[in-house]
Amino acid sequence: FCICVSFWSDVSFTACKLFMGGVGVLLQYTLHVCDSFPPSYSVKQTSPICSLSLCALCFRAVERDKDFSHHRRHYREFRFDLTQIPEGEAVTAAEFRIYKDHSHVRYENITLKVTIYQVIKEYPNRDAETFLLDSKKIRATDGGWLVFDITATSNHWVLNPQQNMGLQLSVETTDGRSINMKSAGIIGRNGPQSKQPFLVAFFKASEVLLRSVRATGSKRKSHNRNKSRTQQKSSPALKSGDQNTSEQRQACKKHELYVSFRDLGWQDWIIAPEGYAAFYCDGECSFPLNAHMNATNHAIVQTLVHLMFPDNVPKPCCAPTKLNAISVLYFDDSSNVILKKYRNMVVRSCGCH
Repeated sequence: FCICVSFWSDVSFTACKLFMGGVGVLLQYTLHVCDSFPPSYSVKQTSPICSLSLCALCFRAVERDKDFSHHRRHYREFRFDLTQIPEGEAVTAAEFRIYKDHSHVRYENITLKVTIYQVIKEYPNRDAETFLLDSKKIRATDGGWLVFDITATSNHWVLNPQQNMGLQLSVETTDGRSINMKSAGIIGRNGPQSKQPFLVAFFKASEVLLRSVRATGSKRKSHNRNKSRTQQKSSPALKSGDQNTSEQRQACKKHELYVSFRDLGWQDWIIAPEGYAAFYCDGECSFPLNAHMNATNHAIVQTLVHLMFPDNVPKPCCAPTKLNAISVLYFDDSSNVILKKYRNMVVRSCGCH
């Protein structure tokens, strides 16, 4: 998964960071479960989490100062800049999240109805035309995040950005009486940073880390890169557990390798994790190739040909045969916060190819 937040002050990322942190923990657990399935297990083949690389963009909700009619005087309007979603991407799921604290004491024994609308068309002298998206009934004493499904609306906005006129939110009693957002406990732009509203949109994402790596070269200060070079001399980012000489090389196998993002000088754009166990493959692919070497048929034939013509044909290479994914929380080129699942980042097994 990847998550992106429209740029604002680092402190203001709090709500989305907390949300993304939870998604990251869940994602890592899910990846572990997926990897534990036998190769023939049908659920692994059909599970979208196991088979797809998904991204979730998290956008700050911009609350507009707007004059509503007396009927809608307690309504609030929120807008989102969805231009960060890559062109041509289809939103697979989207949620509007807004926090509710305990309501004012005079409402403590009643049930509230929180309703979300899509703004369809605006008019200069009257209320906007809206479309009902979702509503929830909650007790006034309840507190926590309210989550509204706005998948279809988000897809429509991505395809037709000129029609993105935002959302309107209302709170009513069960008898239809509109009440003030603050009295209802709804947290808006003036609330704590950890409780401010935002939108999360999920979609399929590229599996390539190149865009992120390119960002660090163009956006980060040179003294950080120089510091990184100094650090690598004294505290290498690549901490391997095997140091075999060419004369004493063992058969092809997996070796320990820990990659530290801080030692690479990436700590100013990668938020979490600080590093990860990547592992690597190394060793000889010499005749005879045993079963534990996971050799391909081509590698077996190449080994035999190498014995006959060692100057013309090299030995097969020791390389990964299975790879796992990790999730990374980082800043992109536009200072958006992104949580993304990257496939093929961790060596699971090695073999001769």
